[in-house]
Amino acid sequence: MSIKSRREITDSDIRRVFLEPANPTHRQYEALRAYFAEGVASAEAAKRFGYTPGSFRVLCHWFRQDPHRAFFLPVIKGPHASAKRNTLGEKVIELRKQNLSIYDISRALQQEDRRLSPAAVARLLKDAGFAKLPRRADEERPDTPRPEAAAVADVRELDLSPRQFRTQFGGLFLFVPYLAQIPLEQMLQQSGFPGTQQMPAVEAMRSLLALKLFGNARHSHVMSSVFDEGLALFAGLNVIPKRSFLTEYSCRIAPAAYSKLMHRWFDAVQTLGFEHGVSFDVDFHTIPFHGEDALLQKHYISKRSRRQKGVLAFLAQDADKRVFCYGNATVRKEDQNDEILRFIEYWKERTGRLPEELVFDSKLTTYRNLTQLNKLGIQFITLRRRDAKML
Repeated sequence: MSIKSRREITDSDIRRVFLEPANPTHRQYEALRAYFAEGVASAEAAKRFGYTPGSFRVLCHWFRQDPHRAFFLPVIKGPHASAKRNTLGEKVIELRKQNLSIYDISRALQQEDRRLSPAAVARLLKDAGFAKLPRRADEERPDTPRPEAAAVADVRELDLSPRQFRTQFGGLFLFVPYLAQIPLEQMLQQSGFPGTQQMPAVEAMRSLLALKLFGNARHSHVMSSVFDEGLALFAGLNVIPKRSFLTEYSCRIAPAAYSKLMHRWFDAVQTLGFEHGVSFDVDFHTIPFHGEDALLQKHYISKRSRRQKGVLAFLAQDADKRVFCYGNATVRKEDQNDEILRFIEYWKERTGRLPEELVFDSKLTTYRNLTQLNKLGIQFITLRRRDAKML
């Protein structure tokens, strides 16, 4: 009896394989067979094999359009790789034996209308047992168009022979007469700015100044203008320095050198006949730092509405002429409330009088310092955010 029962279970399981197919193609075959060959109603066949009535009608329509659909494919014997792929692999190996890189091989195949990406070429070579191509010298590379390398910035290579050229930085030369009246080179040397025979401090600073006068947001944007002769001529160089040098030079300047230069610059600008304003906009500006192990404090960044590690700078701008007349990028969080008093001391020391009016945010300083401004007779306006209750 146990043998008979085991046989009935086995037959039932086998029968369920046909009535409850798990493979999508098998399920379509059994459903179509039940409808077309056994005469089962469309709704019943759809329900039996898990189709909605609408989807089963679409399946029957497709089958009527192609009644010779192959549900049972013959077994393909032999190698599964196509002859075309084998031929392509042989061509890739042939090109690699000519010391070509994966990019060179990809371009060579593209010229023959046989597209294969560099990543696919690398996989074929790896499967064939080829190691990565070692770094090659320029004479070992194929003769293809290459990027033109710009000359190295060197003041000794400056060519001042008469010539004509086009430049998009022509407006910079409007500042040349003013810079000629200022002993900028002497000021930088006395302030301790670094320089070499190849790149003196004055040429390095004029390079940074040119980008700011032209309106570039960051000196990293100089790479799009390294071939412009006008920008290099304003800096007094054969070519403008690259991004790496400008970034490194900014980091080499000692913090004490900035305050020394600011004092000398203030006195030099006075000789040009510019009148100082009486009203000033003062505020803090946080320069974000994106490194990891930095001994910097966290300060609020208004554009991102969050606190982040960075350098806190205090800036004073002439409200009439819109020029910056004071700056300090060494402000610590514990000293930021008193920075406005240091600006007042600086202005009195350089001009002999106190600023008449200050405009700043209400959180710039404390009420104690505001009382000090009242005692000094300095007018001020504090700006505060207008909330719904205030309006």
